[in-house]
Amino acid sequence: MTLRKSGSILALAALLSACGGGGGSSGGATVSLPPGGGSPTPSPVSTTCSLQNRQNWAFDQLNEWYLFPETLASSLSPAPYASVQDYIDALTATARGQGRDRYFTYITSIAEENAFLNSGATAGFGIRLSYDSAASRLFILDAFEGAPALAAGLDRGTEILAIGTSTANLQTVGALFAQGGASAVSSALGPSTAGTSRVLRVRDPAGTEMTTTVSKADYAIQPISPRYGVQIIDNGGTKTGYVNLRTFIDSAEPQLRNAFLQFRNAGVTELIIDLRYNGGGLVRIAELFADLLGRNRFANNVQSVTRFRASKSAHNETRNFRSQSQSVAPTRIAFITTGGSASASELVINAMIPYLDPDMALIGSNTYGKPVGQIGLDRSACDDRIRILAFATENADGNANYFDGLASSLTNSCQAADDITLPLGNPGEASTARALGFLSGAACTPISGSAAGAAASRTVSPQSQTLSLPRELLMPAQPTPAQREVPGSF
Repeated sequence: MTLRKSGSILALAALLSACGGGGGSSGGATVSLPPGGGSPTPSPVSTTCSLQNRQNWAFDQLNEWYLFPETLASSLSPAPYASVQDYIDALTATARGQGRDRYFTYITSIAEENAFLNSGATAGFGIRLSYDSAASRLFILDAFEGAPALAAGLDRGTEILAIGTSTANLQTVGALFAQGGASAVSSALGPSTAGTSRVLRVRDPAGTEMTTTVSKADYAIQPISPRYGVQIIDNGGTKTGYVNLRTFIDSAEPQLRNAFLQFRNAGVTELIIDLRYNGGGLVRIAELFADLLGRNRFANNVQSVTRFRASKSAHNETRNFRSQSQSVAPTRIAFITTGGSASASELVINAMIPYLDPDMALIGSNTYGKPVGQIGLDRSACDDRIRILAFATENADGNANYFDGLASSLTNSCQAADDITLPLGNPGEASTARALGFLSGAACTPISGSAAGAAASRTVSPQSQTLSLPRELLMPAQPTPAQREVPGSF
């Protein structure tokens, strides 16, 4: 068993509402333990990977590392539970009922997660999907470069009308929702394995309908889109840097550095940071992101503080800002967020509040609310990695209590819709336009302080492809590592 040295505080996402459903995040942010932190207490060695043995191993790790040990079901027998994850969910049910662990603790594959965190490797159509169960509609929010869907002409704003394995058995999305809600829609799209084909009837943003067959394939998600992810927008004569980050994984580092070098060379000091669907990822990438926003910060300025449970306080760490050759000194920042913005996304925003609060804002809708994160503990013989909610993060002001989202932590926020009829980063797109307005001093309506209040305001016009926020990101019952970190991806 090894303690993974770089983890992710998953928000999940975000991670979509918890394993199975939409709108939240079960993924998050993974943190490295401080140097010299030692190794976790070894468990008894076993040569078997039986279900009971794996469940017992999971309990031992939770018992040692879980952030809220007083909430664990300490004498719960694993026997009635059909999987390791079912047992973990039962052990953490009390914290989940308190809203502190919304399926943030889970078991996953070491090999699959490493492949995704290192390079974005996954398999699928290469799209991110959102749905509205009341209206029984399913939309593409984003299409990933180098993946099958975009090659087939499917992109942001396309509505999926029907799904089948052939034209003879197409089922409408409305019928699938009637049969089994979002889970039926997710199941109809098939497993995340290369070669899986589906026939889709779709309607593009122009209103044109077509039927097409798309096969899932192996591909790598680019954290920053080469199509729209980095832009310098003229905002009434002011150069405004725009960057959209899909996920906090290792391959984001060179892309972020290149983006901020462009901004620095152009003299950009006003920024739009678009994290609207970003469910989190690696803490070290979040820390780099904050560094790139910190050219005017000093080495003694606290960026974030990581706190473990009392028995693991030796691993607590204060992380100050670090100088980066590509960093900029922002005067104003607009962060575009939704209920899918979680964990590492929230860490970046929270880190900037003590230093820039009067001149920064949330744009869109409230964030997910995940001020906690996971470590990863490995049992390589069984390809098991358990992601344990093990630490909380706070900013220089001590803010670590935003389980209801970050809207109430900032002085400024502006409600805005997510207009999927326009590309991300388009100055006319509703959230991007509102962000540009904030930067230029325009008045706006503040975001509701609670995620629940924002959800209650969702409206959908049957004639329109523009859904007001928050919409729910589609999530399968058993998400892959990519789906945990990139909520809504299929």
